Amino acid sequence: MNYPRAIVAGIIAWLCVVITFYVLEHIPFFKKSETVQAFIAAFTIIFYAWFAAWFYYKKAARKSGLQTGIVITGTALLLDVLVTVPLIEIPKGNGYQAFFSNPLLWILAVINVLTVYVYLKRNTTVNQN
Repeated sequence: MNYPRAIVAGIIAWLCVVITFYVLEHIPFFKKSETVQAFIAAFTIIFYAWFAAWFYYKKAARKSGLQTGIVITGTALLLDVLVTVPLIEIPKGNGYQAFFSNPLLWILAVINVLTVYVYLKRNTTVNQN
């Protein structure tokens, strides 16, 4: 496994999700509804994870989609610990506990891992000779 490349893919996925939430929080209709924001994020994260998987597997061995998905998601979660919560959530009055106990976060994390796994399965052919 190419860990540096998986970490870069995780950074890309994290940036896409952060930008999505930033944009949604500044659109009047979406600003007041966390449910709508969550639905849109759950939908868009599929594309972000697919892109991150494409980026990773473009120059890496096509092995272990689950492990790659976990590293990509773990990188994004680490960036949430280091950047998202202290710079975005705490100034809004939220904290680590509120952020990491939100079921949406864990749903998005599972979707991310599964999307990378599915990407590998769909884009890898098995020779049955």
